[in-house]
Amino acid sequence: MNQIPTQTLDPDQHQRIFTRLITGFYQNIRLLSMYGLLILFFILPFFRYDGRQALWFDIPTQHFYIFGLTFFPQDLFYLAWLLILAAIVLFAVTVFTGRVFCGYACPQTIWTHLYMSVERLFQGPRHQRIRLSKQPMNASKLFKLSATHLVWIVISVATALSFISYVVGTDALYSSLSPVNWLGMGMWLPEISVITWVFFAIFSIATYLNAGFMREQMCFYICPYGRFQSVMLDKDSLIVSYDPARGEPRGKKKLAAEVATGDCIDCSMCVQVCPTGIDIRDGLQMECIQCAACVDACNDIMDKVGSPRGLIRYTTERNLSPSEGATRIFRPKLGVYLIAISLMSCIFIYALLGRVPLEVDVMRDRTTNYRITQGLVENDYLLSISNKTQIADVYDIRVEGNPALTLNSRWGKMPMDAGENFTFPVSVATLQDQAQSNTPFEFVITSSNNPDTQVKRATVFIAPEINGDQS
Repeated sequence: MNQIPTQTLDPDQHQRIFTRLITGFYQNIRLLSMYGLLILFFILPFFRYDGRQALWFDIPTQHFYIFGLTFFPQDLFYLAWLLILAAIVLFAVTVFTGRVFCGYACPQTIWTHLYMSVERLFQGPRHQRIRLSKQPMNASKLFKLSATHLVWIVISVATALSFISYVVGTDALYSSLSPVNWLGMGMWLPEISVITWVFFAIFSIATYLNAGFMREQMCFYICPYGRFQSVMLDKDSLIVSYDPARGEPRGKKKLAAEVATGDCIDCSMCVQVCPTGIDIRDGLQMECIQCAACVDACNDIMDKVGSPRGLIRYTTERNLSPSEGATRIFRPKLGVYLIAISLMSCIFIYALLGRVPLEVDVMRDRTTNYRITQGLVENDYLLSISNKTQIADVYDIRVEGNPALTLNSRWGKMPMDAGENFTFPVSVATLQDQAQSNTPFEFVITSSNNPDTQVKRATVFIAPEINGDQS
């Protein structure tokens, strides 16, 4: 059989999902993975490196700090390359282990799990939440719902603040507080721009709606990953599957003496614990995020009824169909992905290690080709220097390539702060009787902190023809 993920839930009959809490081996791994990433998301903005926020995407100044590296908009090549590499890694992981990213590391899954934990804290286990949803509004229900949504809002606000702190910076958010009289109440709020407050509101509302209300619907109708996973999966991909040969026909064990039944006792625990509300016994489905909650739930039931574990398990289609042969760990598709990942990783690391932390651009003055004054021929240029390091530096500026050319500039040595970008005019001159048109030469900029950091930019010197116009 060839299991192709298909959508099994009817959008017109979709109902709110109340999941049952389940513990087990895979759920313990999920908790470590999800909440480890969640904690990392909240604490990373507070990491410092050389007196600056270690991870800071300072969009207003167009400086992007990643620990000891500083990037500028012209360095977006690295980001694009990294995103392509991440996509290929995701494809390779899907070929090998299915949608493990969705179940263990997807932000939508992490925040949904967090919100459901809050819901469970105030409203009780699954059967109590179902009963509460059917009750008319009363004081007890109002309190439980209000407490739930209040904590949801607090989490949404904290998430938005953490998110924008990667852009605005923790210093601007938390170190520059000012008193604000808001609705007659004295409050201390960060002094940040209006546009930052707008994005703060957008992220807060989006988090509250996505994790509080949309939840699995984000996976069903918005996220494209589940829809194109069927292109990447094959018979050797590791997926969460129900073993029908062992489980069917379903039935209670007490009927075993009268009717031959399989190991599945039709308890529906696998459905009750599923965060997307599917029945894994119907086969591989698009809605399955491979969180393995059904695996832990089924293993727990098997222990109680005295049957072997693994009725629902991580397995492959070949393992479920013995006639298909043994599962192949290495296959051509996965090999191609691994080769591509290796090559792209090597290229990325090579480019990053060979990156010169100094950017130099040279532009000719377009108003005039040359200027003749007091027996000298001069050309004007605009020199742009970007210090891509996170320490102040002094750059030596000179010209090479023709000994007759001399540099005229206010700054023979240019002091620059960390991450500073500065554009300034310079001129190059030579004696009129030594001037030759279209003479190539180079601007050479050298770091004082590290003399090995040197950038050369080639250009040309334009002079009048010997018999040409001398004005």
